[in-house]
Amino acid sequence: MKYLEEISMIIAASIMMLAVNWNPGIAMFLPLITIGRPSLKSVRMALLLVAVFTALILIQPMAGAAGINLPDELFRLVLLMLFIVMVALLIERVEKVRSLRELNRELKRQAERLEDANKELEAFAYSVSHDLRVPLRAIDGFSRILVEDYEDKLDEEGVRLLGIIRDNTKKMGQLIDDILMLSRAGRQDMKLDRLDMKALTESVYRELADQEDRAIEFSVADLPPAYADRALMTQVLSNLLSNAIKFTRERNPARIEVGFYEEDDEYVYYVRDNGAGFDMKYVNKLFGLFQRLHSSDEFEGTGVGLSIVQRIIRRHGGRVWGEGEVDRGATIYFTLPKAVRE
Repeated sequence: MKYLEEISMIIAASIMMLAVNWNPGIAMFLPLITIGRPSLKSVRMALLLVAVFTALILIQPMAGAAGINLPDELFRLVLLMLFIVMVALLIERVEKVRSLRELNRELKRQAERLEDANKELEAFAYSVSHDLRVPLRAIDGFSRILVEDYEDKLDEEGVRLLGIIRDNTKKMGQLIDDILMLSRAGRQDMKLDRLDMKALTESVYRELADQEDRAIEFSVADLPPAYADRALMTQVLSNLLSNAIKFTRERNPARIEVGFYEEDDEYVYYVRDNGAGFDMKYVNKLFGLFQRLHSSDEFEGTGVGLSIVQRIIRRHGGRVWGEGEVDRGATIYFTLPKAVRE
């Protein structure tokens, strides 16, 4: 509807001129030639206006043929009133369009500022996390030296305290690694390829299961292929499957299922387990950064893994959500488009 106002005003003026003289009226239509490919809705509006005003013009001779005398002054007054009403409506519409455009410009400026702030925050997090690695390595290294070289000079309490320092240093190191991974998930360039999701899932699971010394009943459906970045999608499956393995630690037998179903123009993939589950009243915290639904005494972790999953899936144009029940397991769903989105 880009040219609706121009078309409507030209037609209105043209009809007014046609009511007086055909030649000037036809000349008023010439500016329409300069408008390139108006929308179908604009053309319909123009035709409607032509029909209305043409009908009004025909009323006078038809009324005369029927023996009803309509003074020219009255007829022109009616046309003028209709023209004024139409122009008033157009002015109101133009003001609304201008206001909407200004709001859109402001929204665009706000979005740009937000994007800049997010980029700065990610760059800051990456820089800080990277710089923290050096002092952490020093703390862990010197603590290990104290334990190995001066163990005979330390009592049991001293050795225990150094052990606590080293354990917490490792936790901090894992947290830094996760923050860096989260940052890369938002900054890394994506190369979309057609992925065999079933083969990729099985490959990721085998690598994780090799580290386990217990039996797990694992099943994967005949998953449809997806258009995604291989490295990022490997990270998604690794995070989800490692969570499923971790939270089924106390289950015998532990069951993990990977499946899918179709929904409109996307595939919905899911990872389901019969592990510890979670209370659905806390589901809004499930994908929050550093949010944990289980204590660190129960299950290790940093509370970043599902945030990484959410960021990667959103970059692929998908959605992610979860369902669970305490002590009955959990299911994490994510969607991917059936075709590449430009």
